[in-house]
Amino acid sequence: MSHFLSIGDLSREEVLQLFRLTASLKARQKAGDRGTPLAGRTMALIFEKPSLRTRVTFEVGMVQLGGAAVYLSAQEIGLGVRESVPDIARNLSRWVDIITARTYRHATVEALAAHATVPVINGLSDLEHPCQALADFFTLWERGMDLGRIRLAWIGDGNNVCHSLLLLAALLGTPLSMATPPGYAPHPAIQARARDLGGRLTLTTDPREAVEGADVVYTDVWISMGQEAEREQRLEAFRRYQLNEHLLGLARPGALVMHCLPAHRGEEITDAVLDGPQSVVLDQSENRLHAQKAVMVHLLGGGDV
Repeated sequence: MSHFLSIGDLSREEVLQLFRLTASLKARQKAGDRGTPLAGRTMALIFEKPSLRTRVTFEVGMVQLGGAAVYLSAQEIGLGVRESVPDIARNLSRWVDIITARTYRHATVEALAAHATVPVINGLSDLEHPCQALADFFTLWERGMDLGRIRLAWIGDGNNVCHSLLLLAALLGTPLSMATPPGYAPHPAIQARARDLGGRLTLTTDPREAVEGADVVYTDVWISMGQEAEREQRLEAFRRYQLNEHLLGLARPGALVMHCLPAHRGEEITDAVLDGPQSVVLDQSENRLHAQKAVMVHLLGGGDV
């Protein structure tokens, strides 16, 4: 693995290796171990989209590993406008050791990787959010859940987070039931790739069917960044897909609730569910830090940590 652009870049064994590395880094951080496997290394953070979790976890993660991060906003760097993406990649490769990009078009991340001579991490694109999916499945793995036997239900939009979860579920053998409104299913190419990986995928338009008997229920916003013009249309299309106490009651007793955040409270999820005892959303959020540290160490050869 020379870049991390897609869950499809990983093998099952690499995923499990990253989980073990994540667990080690998390345990050491909790114990106050200030080991610095990336001392002297630098990372460029290219952000076309604003973020709380992605920016903080990458910046803090790099500092905890002994390195430093440089944040470059859309206004500062002007991807493809002020300067071409290949030129940006080639210049940054002369100054930094690794690049993380949070972009609209997935092709932008791919172009950065194609022209950079340092590793590139996809911090989110319109097609995938691999760091989120890695942290999510680690959250289940660290709880001792058998990922090949639990059933995960996705309720809502077939978006970038959904795509990465779909691919990672396939790699790990996790059955996945997805309920999306007509016209909002995951991209056909992602579905095909997941099935090629052996994914056990069930698609439906009925959220009750997807949730019934599930061990984990996951939802995300109905209106992602860049889709604001579709707000009214999406609110109407998704109104039956709210994750509330009634819908959650169809899952197995004690089923975990997941959301990648930020949440639009009262739209895709209710306060009672998001803040309830079955919610692990803050565990997911925390684990973004540790999972991304593992990816950085893995890509930069941080040695035995």
